[in-house]
Amino acid sequence: VVYTQSEILQREVYLFERLDSPNREPMKHLKAICFLRPTKENVELLVQELRRPKYSVYFIYFSNVISKSDVKALAEADEQEVVAEVQEFYGDYIAVNPHVFSLNILGCCRGRSWDPAQLARTTQGLTALLLSLKKCPMIRYQLSSEPAKRLAECVKQVITKEYELFDFRRTEVPPLLLILDRSDDAITPLLNQWTYQAMVHELLGINNNRIDLSRVPGISKDLREVVLSAENDEFYANNMYLNFAEIGTNIKNLMEDFQRRKPKEQQKLESIADMKAFVENYPQFKKMSGTVSKHVTVVGELSRLVAERNLLEVSEVEQELACQSDHSSALQSVRRVLQSPRVAELDAARLLREPQSPGRSSRADGSCPLPAQLVSAVVEYGGKRVRGSDLFGPKDAVAITKQFLKGLKGIENVYTQHQPLLQETLDQLIKGKLKDSQYPYLGPNTLRDRPQDIIVFLIGGATYEEALAVYNLNRSNPGVRIVLGGTTIHNTKRYSPSPWAQ
Repeated sequence: VVYTQSEILQREVYLFERLDSPNREPMKHLKAICFLRPTKENVELLVQELRRPKYSVYFIYFSNVISKSDVKALAEADEQEVVAEVQEFYGDYIAVNPHVFSLNILGCCRGRSWDPAQLARTTQGLTALLLSLKKCPMIRYQLSSEPAKRLAECVKQVITKEYELFDFRRTEVPPLLLILDRSDDAITPLLNQWTYQAMVHELLGINNNRIDLSRVPGISKDLREVVLSAENDEFYANNMYLNFAEIGTNIKNLMEDFQRRKPKEQQKLESIADMKAFVENYPQFKKMSGTVSKHVTVVGELSRLVAERNLLEVSEVEQELACQSDHSSALQSVRRVLQSPRVAELDAARLLREPQSPGRSSRADGSCPLPAQLVSAVVEYGGKRVRGSDLFGPKDAVAITKQFLKGLKGIENVYTQHQPLLQETLDQLIKGKLKDSQYPYLGPNTLRDRPQDIIVFLIGGATYEEALAVYNLNRSNPGVRIVLGGTTIHNTKRYSPSPWAQ
């Protein structure tokens, strides 16, 4: 997610190896740059490497803080004095978008408590992010979540222990780290998505910017796996937050632009100047050709899945359930959708938020009953008794009036009317109205002014819908900079228990 292979080749890096790869050949004419997490396993692998070095010189970079004892072990192993440099380069996380990061961790908690190994990993990733951004923040956490309080305490311990590393230039308004729990909003990861990036992740899955298209009918060999990166793909950067209807129009424009720039098949190369012009323009044409074929394939597959799984109808009912307080009218819509043979079991399961919701004893096509596993798991994880917030509706008269007036103004798109709870939470935080009683500070100090630099972290994973909300909040609040992180980036399959979990 940092460099493409072609970019790294331009930096004269010609060989890529894993430290744990067996049977690597000695290449004493090459210098080695090692970039790795400072785990016990990696340090031991590096110790073995230095005892029998395969390269002439080693430049070692750790993605997080390394202990003095580990540095001593490396020094003792370096009998041939091949190590030229050892540095900490804080990058112990995945930068997904300019304002979004992930730790690529699934299943971080056991019930209501942290898995100890994942707590340590999350603390490391979060503190590495703070060091890379040069932030020493005040910390707030979700009071209703024991994991949020525990993580806040662990991050604070590291900041206290490594106080010299966190001794950054003070700003007038200190940065703020807000730690939240996914269980407070268990609904957002279950909704179908209709903006490009979120839709690709929901229907195809994005893993470190890679999309697996191998199951697409009739797919060509060179498109079985593609990369979607806003850093290297202008079309993707310009369209990742747009609705699917707009993407179709923009794909058409991209195709037409490509046709205009396409070299004539019988282009005459009569002079040196003609040849030079062709050679200079060919790489740009080749890159554009790859961009066109990639996005036409991705959008085509998204369209096929939407039609095949009847997702427009499913999504409309989902949005009605998630955003409207009167569910009596939605009951018939749910029953109608559940009887459709085109609706997949997973899509049907999204509509059953509560165990008492209208189930179906059988499908119209006679298939087996819907597994209750997802329904029960979601209610157990993020049901009313667990949540610290009122997810489904405001209680006070002012908030009800605001919601009603908002409905009267009209909705831009029936399929994207849902707003994640995170948007409301951050909106309250920016305005200085987030209640200390629900989101207390860790320690005696509190912010006197409204925060300007905000890092919000979701234990249990964030979503691309929330990434879009943060993107829009950054655009609409000049002077406020929000970074969103999570233990992972969810889609429904990744979020759900088996049989759908990836």
